[in-house]
Amino acid sequence: MLTLYDCATAPSPRRARIFLAEKGLEHATVPVDLKAGEQLGAAYLALNPQGTVPALRTDDGLLLTDNAAIAAWLEAAYPEPPLLGRTPAEKAEIASWNWRMEFDGLLAVAEALRNSAPAMAGRALPGPLGHAQIPALAERGLARVAQFFDLLDARLDGRDFVAANMFSVADITAVVAVDFARIVRRQPEERHAHLRRWRARMAERPSMAL
Repeated sequence: MLTLYDCATAPSPRRARIFLAEKGLEHATVPVDLKAGEQLGAAYLALNPQGTVPALRTDDGLLLTDNAAIAAWLEAAYPEPPLLGRTPAEKAEIASWNWRMEFDGLLAVAEALRNSAPAMAGRALPGPLGHAQIPALAERGLARVAQFFDLLDARLDGRDFVAANMFSVADITAVVAVDFARIVRRQPEERHAHLRRWRARMAERPSMAL
């Protein structure tokens, strides 16, 4: 059986949980306590030297340690329903927008959070290496989150999905980014009508409750 190393409160493993659910795949779960620093302990680092979650152990023992690898492997092993696109054009559009949702959305929130939260002192970047917080990057991160909401709202004008006129990994990443922004006290405003409509539609999918 597939085994997911997970943390229920973190955004990155949530992306993997949603992807697995949309594929209809059962899996075992090994919780990793990020608050207690379990991901930086010797036992977990022996498993995943990056000290990050999610990680996915496949049926044949392969360990995948990031969302890009997890999505690629799952799509190849379980192609239905497709979440990375079917045609070359769909695959390219979804890959492009998924990266934009990660870079402009998730990483913007992470930049704001990791450079300001007292609990993240000395850990401004994920992984086992220490990095000092830079307050100016926290401010920049908040500005980027606002820009992300504007970008996504404009993209969703007249669209039901982020990319390729189909539900995809780009929608998963976008949902997680929008929801993650709450941790830095940011959320879409009334003027983001297209984004809010899309998020309400996404909430109808059972996977989004994970």
